[in-house]
Amino acid sequence: MKSFFLAGFMLASASLFAADLYVSPSGNDAADGSVSAPKATLSAALRDARNLRRLHKVAKEEAIHIILKGGIYFQYEPVYVRPEDNGTESSPTIIEAAAGELPVLSGGMKVTGWKKQGKFWVADMPDFNGCRIHFRQLWINGQKAVRARNVADFTQMPTIRSVDKPNEMLWVPAASVRNIAKAPHAELVIHQMWAIANLRIKSIVFRGDSAGIKFHNPESKVQFDHPWPSPTIGKPFNKSAFYLTNAIQLLDHPGEWFYDQDNGKLYYMPRPGEDMRKAEAIVPAIETVVDVEGTPERPVQYITFKGIGFNHTTWTRPSEKGHVPIQSGMYIIEGYKIKPHGALGNENKGLDNQDWLGRQPAAVTMNNVQNIVVENCRFERLGATGLDMVSGCRNSDVEGCLFRDIAGNGIATGFLGDNALETHMPYDPADERVLCVGQRIVNNYVTDVANEDWSCAGIAAGFVRNIAIEHNELYDLPYMGISLGWGWTKSVNCMHDNRVYANYVHRYATKESDVAGIYTLSVQPRTMVIENVVDSCTVPPYVHDPDHWFYLYTDEGSSFITLKDNWTPSEKYLKNANGPGNTWENNGPQVSDSIKSRAGLEQKYLYLKKL
Repeated sequence: MKSFFLAGFMLASASLFAADLYVSPSGNDAADGSVSAPKATLSAALRDARNLRRLHKVAKEEAIHIILKGGIYFQYEPVYVRPEDNGTESSPTIIEAAAGELPVLSGGMKVTGWKKQGKFWVADMPDFNGCRIHFRQLWINGQKAVRARNVADFTQMPTIRSVDKPNEMLWVPAASVRNIAKAPHAELVIHQMWAIANLRIKSIVFRGDSAGIKFHNPESKVQFDHPWPSPTIGKPFNKSAFYLTNAIQLLDHPGEWFYDQDNGKLYYMPRPGEDMRKAEAIVPAIETVVDVEGTPERPVQYITFKGIGFNHTTWTRPSEKGHVPIQSGMYIIEGYKIKPHGALGNENKGLDNQDWLGRQPAAVTMNNVQNIVVENCRFERLGATGLDMVSGCRNSDVEGCLFRDIAGNGIATGFLGDNALETHMPYDPADERVLCVGQRIVNNYVTDVANEDWSCAGIAAGFVRNIAIEHNELYDLPYMGISLGWGWTKSVNCMHDNRVYANYVHRYATKESDVAGIYTLSVQPRTMVIENVVDSCTVPPYVHDPDHWFYLYTDEGSSFITLKDNWTPSEKYLKNANGPGNTWENNGPQVSDSIKSRAGLEQKYLYLKKL
């Protein structure tokens, strides 16, 4: 009788403390998280999982599964994952989609109550968490709408006439800006060499057929102080092209929108057949939907994200402070050129431009993590970077994910400069725990990224070590496919033993030049760029130098890198200010068909292209 009672109690306990927790958009956080009584939020389920571990109600060999039912989970703040949420190698925490379903963690808010007003639909924007909402994107039925601008076709952009640096003015054709002269929050987006800049217009003066534009700070000072990339005003280059946005006077094409932020009204010109009373309209409200944050001493470990969608994030800094990036979306906080030439006098002697940088946010951000897996997830409809593994990220995998419709980088990882270290200096921290080491970025499909900040890349890896970027397909990119390295320096730094293998990069450089499908920077001993396929560079005619594009590009300080057996249609490569030790072997159209056919997504992951 006693043994029967104990056996029954043990079975009941096992059932009571099952390591499966369920979440549903129609759930309740006061529920117990069972399949029949799911939680409403991932945050609540993580808290329960944390308590199961603290109370020793999970076996040492038993994983905790947090199972999310399909649907959209609108969030008012990120889901925070901390060291207290850690799993172990034998007992990981797996945050996964229910079988056959797609749960979406959304940083957005639905817009309803549309009313027809002439050729526009208009909605009054509600507050978000008690505050006036600001945003730069709108999605209608899952399709990105266009923020009203003066050109439908970027190849038809007007060009600047001159740059007045002392007075911080751009001079442009008067006809191009006359209709937005009194628009209160209009922006000018200028193409400058390998990047763009978002500049908030402060005032416009007209002199004959020209107009002089002044901009708000801080971006005005940065724009006219920083040396590279710069606007171009004539031979041997094309004049810099620009477009205007964020004025109701520009709202003239179906699929465009304008947000009157002063009066809280959203205007939209519908596409044929769109009835906004029935449409799903979503604007982004928060910058990050998942924040995985440990410390060097206590990293977040053994967490898996599987089959989850991460959607609808914002980034409002360009609306508040402008955006002048140097490369890979890293924006300049301060930048200038040292005079006289060569005065720097250190390991970067002769490199006179100085820049201190900031980093745009990401839908999923990670700092100080180990053994984290992001698998079969979807990063879509995002206002800045998709996934950013910023610092201290070790032995973690990103595999089989889709990155699509993203304003900034698809994937970013490693140190890419900050406001404490001038960006042309070598990065070699005394505490190596802050480095991103041993990562795998494998079999991901990256497409339609950098669709607002054209300076961003499909995969942007900064100062990283022992990274494997393999079997990814990158398609339809304004700028670079894969960027590996940072610093523009010939000095020894923390990088070595990186591997870029069997990737397929095609239809890139759709909006930029000074570009390559695969690009490297700085000293990287024993780094291998091998058996990749780079094809279909599509540089547009308005760029400063339409011939300045490449399939492979080893830029400033690239050293001790092997580039071998990469298939490209021709040997159009650039080796710019390289250091020693680079090996180029058997790259070009003669590379064997077996290498060419093996590059890109492996068979198991081809389904990503059909999603």
